[in-house]
Amino acid sequence: MMSDIEAYNESQETDVDRLVCETLAKVIRKHLPEAECKIWHRHPVWFLDGNPIVGYSKQKAGIRLMFWSGASFDEDKLQPGTGKFKDASVIFTQADQIKVTELKRWIKKSKTIQWDYKNIVKRKGKLVRLV
Repeated sequence: MMSDIEAYNESQETDVDRLVCETLAKVIRKHLPEAECKIWHRHPVWFLDGNPIVGYSKQKAGIRLMFWSGASFDEDKLQPGTGKFKDASVIFTQADQIKVTELKRWIKKSKTIQWDYKNIVKRKGKLVRLV
């Protein structure tokens, strides 16, 4: 794991949040090994060909796992964002809430269902489906 992601995980205030972050990073890295991973807007994010795919961040309610194209995954546990974009997310407050089989399925969908966030500025806010 890249040191900046490790530093983000270690910077969490509670052991529970650190464990949630470490668990998410481990599973994402294992099932999305071809992705570039970096801190983006102060949070860990994985990219495929420059397009953001999945990331997580500390929120008041817990650790939010977000898929940029997740609203198109047709997954009940992933809650769509505001509707302006195609994101969807889930909040984890404990590491044992992370079901690896679900997360693996969502990651698999993230490879085949993508909206082009990389070029959203060029398209003046319009999202285009890639895959």
